[in-house]
Amino acid sequence: MGEGRLDLLIIGAGPAGLSAADVAAREGLSYLVVEKGLIADTVYHYPVGLTVFSTTDELELRGGELRPCREKPTREELLSYYVRFALEQNLRVNTEEEVTRLESLAPLGAGGFRVTTSRAAYEAARVLACLGGMARPRRLGVPGEGLPKVQHRFVEPFPYVRKEALVVGGGNSAAEAALFLAEGGARTTFAVWPEDWENRDPKKGCIKHWVRGPLEREMEAGRLRLFLFSAVERITDTQVLIRDDRGTSHALANDAVFVLIGSDADLTLLRDAGVRTERSGLTEIPAYDPETFETNVPGLYVAGHFTNSRHIKEAIAVPRRIVPLIAQSLRAAV
Repeated sequence: MGEGRLDLLIIGAGPAGLSAADVAAREGLSYLVVEKGLIADTVYHYPVGLTVFSTTDELELRGGELRPCREKPTREELLSYYVRFALEQNLRVNTEEEVTRLESLAPLGAGGFRVTTSRAAYEAARVLACLGGMARPRRLGVPGEGLPKVQHRFVEPFPYVRKEALVVGGGNSAAEAALFLAEGGARTTFAVWPEDWENRDPKKGCIKHWVRGPLEREMEAGRLRLFLFSAVERITDTQVLIRDDRGTSHALANDAVFVLIGSDADLTLLRDAGVRTERSGLTEIPAYDPETFETNVPGLYVAGHFTNSRHIKEAIAVPRRIVPLIAQSLRAAV
């Protein structure tokens, strides 16, 4: 065993996991965070130099601590803040340690859990899964998508200067990748579904105005081509065959493709532990009590991006509500 029995084992060291650890420490719980990647791993995988959509008060673990140079922080400023918070609060976080198995020690979790990782095994009275929602990028499912030139994550534009780059998607991630590539010297085509380009409603996930404005300026300057499409048909070494919104097929010269159409969480670990799942829009999420965030497996809780409370502000706020409830249940069981 990795150590003595824990009150709470937290899976994931993103904003939700860090928030949970902070509250667990203040509640006097014996806890541990295990993270398969790095602290704030999802933020780490944002594009280099990205300006984060949210304002500082929506991102902070404690008020007034995040002080970006501009109104909104960059990926680097936010990542540095979360790492610094974990260090300054001396949070118990094990990085690069992946949970491989989660099992109840008694029927329905009444006896706690055994958590097996790539390094050790732990016992915990309660488990809080704060999984990210980016583990499985969605795919088009078309011939050629497995070619090396096809990426499902955008990092930076510099390798694509003067190359033919195609970005496929309809959300902010795709729009920002297209913008970064165009500004960085790539010959960029942004393939977007007409309904996504025409959407101007923030409540329906439209492209943010501070991304759309620069995008349109790049289009006006001739450095970015907008392609309203209905389907990608095939990707080859030198071309992408794509159908426009009127049903006409086009062969676009191409050196690199970025398929940025969203991602989903990997729920395998939770399913194997007996957690029921349900559909929420296009995604599958764990079923849980909306007040306590406890799943159908007693003692096993969820929080973060892969629940319905998916934004960073909510991911931070939910553990502040539910970890005290977990602490209360543990004290009542003594």
